[in-house]
This record gives sequence, structure tokens and C-alpha cells, in this order.
Amino acid sequence: MDRSQQNTHAKLMTRDIHRLRPSPTEANCFSLGCISWVSRVETVGTIVSRDMAEKFLKFSIDDGTGCVTCIMWLNQLTSPYFSRFDSSTILLHSRTARRQARDIRIGAVARVRGRVGLYRGGMQITATNVVIERDPNAEILHWLECVRLSRNCYRIQS
Repeated sequence: MDRSQQNTHAKLMTRDIHRLRPSPTEANCFSLGCISWVSRVETVGTIVSRDMAEKFLKFSIDDGTGCVTCIMWLNQLTSPYFSRFDSSTILLHSRTARRQARDIRIGAVARVRGRVGLYRGGMQITATNVVIERDPNAEILHWLECVRLSRNCYRIQS
């Protein structure tokens, strides 16, 4: 995968997310197999924990190969990071995040997209999009797509 694809969400299983290694040359990028510019990932799994605070929702996804912690920030209205955006964009982000947070329940199958990073020595996804899957086949279809991609595109050794 070349640098032009660094903003693409790599579809990965949790075990592969935990196998990502920090890039020696690029900040906030990771590598695995021949993927050398991973900064965003997509995974699908069952929500196994949920911890709501005022500023964030922290939850864990289990896809059968392991668990990964996800965090969704809910403080767009008061965060200095979002102050550079116009107020309508901030309000939209805030409403979307709060709506998605309400849907995140233990036992639900969810598709999580976001930025991957190290936090306290472990991999974590800062979620930008969480969709509760209604299709009972969504998780297995994600697994199959990950296997295909790991063999044909990412060249990840099992």
C-alpha cells in the first residue's frame, strides 16, 4: 500500500490491529506486512464493554480474535480541537456522536471506523463512525473480507 492510501480505512481483524507496529518514519502511522501507512482502520465485532463519561464513551469490540478498546469523544461543543470549525459543523458532529453513543450497547454487533493509535502501551481506535449492524452476517462477511485482503493485498503472514 503506498502513501496515497494512508487515509483509507484498512479492514483488519482485532489480532492484526494489535500486531500493528509504529512507523519509524511517520508519526501516527503504523505498519503490518506490506501495509506501511495505516492510520485508520475498520473492524466489526460484538460490543463487550461500555463506559460512559461526560466527555467520552469508551467501549470494547470483540471479533473472536481478540478485543480492542474504542473511544468516541462527545465533547465537540467544548473541545478546543473543534473550535477551529464553524459552529454548524461542531453541532452536527456533536449530535451524530451522541446519537451513535446511545446505540452502542453491550451485545450489539458494530462496525467501527476510526484512527488507530497507541494509548498506555496498547492499541486503541478513536472512533469517528460507529454503525450498529442489523445484518446477522455482517461479522462473518467482515472476517472473510479481512482474510482475502490479508492474503491478496496486505500480505500478512498468519
